[in-house]
Amino acid sequence: MKKFSRSPITNYQLPITNYQLPITKLPTTMRHRCRVPQLSKPADQRRALLRSLTTELIRHGKITTTLARAKALRSEADRMITLAKDGSLAARRQAMGYIYDKQLVHALFEAAKERYGSRNGGYTRVVRTVPRQGDNSEMAIVELV
Repeated sequence: MKKFSRSPITNYQLPITNYQLPITKLPTTMRHRCRVPQLSKPADQRRALLRSLTTELIRHGKITTTLARAKALRSEADRMITLAKDGSLAARRQAMGYIYDKQLVHALFEAAKERYGSRNGGYTRVVRTVPRQGDNSEMAIVELV
């Protein structure tokens, strides 16, 4: 009886069948303990939105936006005011990289010490208002304390 020798199989790929999912269709992991507010936007758009909202809040002192955006804005605005209270050159450069208006950064750094010197955090106030007319979205007023 003759024995057949088998050669090793190299570079063999399984055929793609109907039941195999492409890589993009795999289920994503659950976002447990991820507390970054997504705001239904990609990361770059979300960062630009929060930067512009923070700039306008510091410029005008009070803005009206949706409740979810207002809650996300609180931490960013508080972080900028904390940098302004510090007043160092490194803090000023960090604020310049975040706030869009250079003159606004200088004005914030001049006024923050006397306005928020005795306060330890909590520089913004979020007040709920009536829902928006078009889509009934919860609205809020964010103001500097």
